Amino acid sequence: MGKRIQGFLLVIILCFGITQCAKKGMPKGGPKDEEPPKFVRATPENFSTNFSKEEIRIYFNEYIKIENPQKQIIISPPMDPKPSILPLGSARKDIKIEIFDTLQENTTYTINFGKSIVDNNEGNPMDYFKYVFSTGDYIDSLEVGGSVSDAYLKAPKEVISVFLYEIDTSFTDSLVYKENPRYMTYANDSTFNFKLENLKEGKYQMLAVMDLNNNYNYDPKKEKIGFISDYIDLPNDSTFTISVFKEELAFEPKRPKQFKGQQLIFGYEGKTDLDSVKIDLINPKPEGFASRIVKDAKKDTLYYWYKPKIETDTLRFKVTSPKRTDTLITRLGEAVRDSLIVTGEPSGTIEYQQDFKFKANTPITEANTDLIEVLDEDSTAIPFTTELKLLENELLLKFDKKEDNQYYIKALPGAITDLFEATNDTIRTRLKTKPYSDYGNVVLRLQNVSEYPVIAQLTNPKGEVQAEKYSTGENTLNFQFMKPGKFLVRIIFDKNENQKWDTGDYLKKRQPERIEYFNDTLEVRANWDINQSIILD
Repeated sequence: MGKRIQGFLLVIILCFGITQCAKKGMPKGGPKDEEPPKFVRATPENFSTNFSKEEIRIYFNEYIKIENPQKQIIISPPMDPKPSILPLGSARKDIKIEIFDTLQENTTYTINFGKSIVDNNEGNPMDYFKYVFSTGDYIDSLEVGGSVSDAYLKAPKEVISVFLYEIDTSFTDSLVYKENPRYMTYANDSTFNFKLENLKEGKYQMLAVMDLNNNYNYDPKKEKIGFISDYIDLPNDSTFTISVFKEELAFEPKRPKQFKGQQLIFGYEGKTDLDSVKIDLINPKPEGFASRIVKDAKKDTLYYWYKPKIETDTLRFKVTSPKRTDTLITRLGEAVRDSLIVTGEPSGTIEYQQDFKFKANTPITEANTDLIEVLDEDSTAIPFTTELKLLENELLLKFDKKEDNQYYIKALPGAITDLFEATNDTIRTRLKTKPYSDYGNVVLRLQNVSEYPVIAQLTNPKGEVQAEKYSTGENTLNFQFMKPGKFLVRIIFDKNENQKWDTGDYLKKRQPERIEYFNDTLEVRANWDINQSIILD
């Protein structure tokens, strides 16, 4: 038995030694390939003139793949239908392009591959290789460039396409909605710079479009647009900056639908002053008829409430806004109406500049302040005022708050009445304020302001407004009780003095109101003051 064990151990030792020897003898391989693919030749040759082929072959010194072709490959002028470009999802030593479009006469075409061409093994990109040909007897060689910015955000969040439309007898401003541009490119790096190459001499309209569906057209419902106000003449040595913006569409109500009993929803597109929108029932109105409109807090939806219940299966409405009138019809079925539920907001902590809100699931019509009280932690009654916001369906409680204190809010039954004359149950809420030391303060000193008034905003990194001040001449602005975090500084030049930012309008050739951002991000810390000079151009 002992000999067996000794033999078994000997086998294990020998195997281990062989394994070690095998590992020592394994080849380590050569150096990592860091070379991008190299262009060898093309058929027809690159920069060919009098081009009339339907197929292009581009050959490389190794197997290549194409990555992200929809985002990387730019064909200018665009071809419709788009050509077939291979390989897709496989590797080969050539790129095959099949052209299905009828090419324009005497036109230089550029197929810019960006960084889409990579070698098959390591993925090393071949930077900005382009294939150029002309259907005429020469290659156009002019170019123009610049950068793209976002009119409202610190930087665009999507790739921006830059279009050139030739100004000729057929040009109209509406071409951007339905026709491909003469030339196009992308603002394709982190600085959103762009360059259009191989252009011909002429006069052009330059546009920038957030072309989300890659169809070389502008969809105002979803996309942003920017434009150079004046036509540009080529050749031109100027560098252009285009600021893209989201247009405000005209208000357009959609066909209403029954949501619940005695409650309809009216979806809509576009923007308008919703306080000016009226929804009038055309059907004969029963005695005691009343209605209310409430705006959904998140969606483009209006809730229409009415009383009493109408015995019909069809309702007809006239919807009137400042710029249009619509007649809309909906059908009714059996549905149960909501009963009044009132809630309070916020719960727990309340900020110093925050109002307490009573919110309801049915329209609030009346508030009895004698049945509402606000007490501090010493049970002392705190004076308050109320504001009923009909469109938002909120009852605001406004009162002064002390540091590190507790407040008790109570609303007795009957304090809040809704459209259907239902009243609330007893509501009790306890709130508290934080110590001042939990917050930071930001003092901005504006310098070189070329014109007033301005709106100074502190936003989060996503561009969402956290606090703002309006100034008609004061250059020192104090933002108190800011929560710790990172903030951007946005300065809006309120040219029309309506105390809000106004976007642009492409067809009316109106640029958006100017915005400047402070380059640095402010980091607010608890119990800390920031004094920052904002030097404007």
